Amino acid sequence: MPMYEYQCKDCGLVFEARQKFSDAPLTECRECGGVVAKLISQTGFALKGGGWYDQGYGGKPVACPSADSGGGCAGCPKAANE
Repeated sequence: MPMYEYQCKDCGLVFEARQKFSDAPLTECRECGGVVAKLISQTGFALKGGGWYDQGYGGKPVACPSADSGGGCAGCPKAANE
C-alpha cells in the first residue's frame, strides 16, 4: 500500500498515512481536527542503469544479416537470443 503525506492547514502538522489506491483522501487532522491537504512528495521508486534504449535501440539501425541472403529470422543471431 502506498504512503501519502498530508499537512494540516490549521496547525501545520505534517503526517503520513498508509492508504489503498481506492481509499478516499483524508480530510481531517488527527491532532486538531482541522482541514488537511494531500502533499506531493518524492517517490522511493527510481530507474537506474542504461535500460533498453542504451542497449542497442538508441543508435543506428543494424541491418539483418539474413536479409541479404533471402533467409528468414531463423538464421539471425539476434533471434537466437529471444
